Amino acid sequence: MPVTATETTTQTPVTAFMLVKTNPEWLAMTVEQRIEAFNTDVVPLVKEKTSGVRSRFYDTEFYSARVTDVWVWEADSHSAYQVLIDALRETPFWDRYFEVVDLIVGTENGYARNYGVEPVATIAT
Repeated sequence: MPVTATETTTQTPVTAFMLVKTNPEWLAMTVEQRIEAFNTDVVPLVKEKTSGVRSRFYDTEFYSARVTDVWVWEADSHSAYQVLIDALRETPFWDRYFEVVDLIVGTENGYARNYGVEPVATIAT
């Protein structure tokens, strides 16, 4: 069933594709240490400082030498996204555990909302 222009207005306004590469400090840890570091050093601050954000994490090191992971963030507003980035920069995630290679930020089907048309580029089979 196609997505309608009305449905696109309720979708997340900001999606950020955060392309990262692991740093030696992260790679020197065991898997258990990485999980502990992430749960101790990153997650609490993000939860404390932000609201209206969600994430998904994709491993890409099998296919790319430039980036090892892609972290997809969805935020309810541009302000929520900006607070998220500020919060992440206060953690060892940013520049110690990972190098942020690129941030690609957009809004899903923005053209459809802007022009009041059906989002023809969203396809499901």
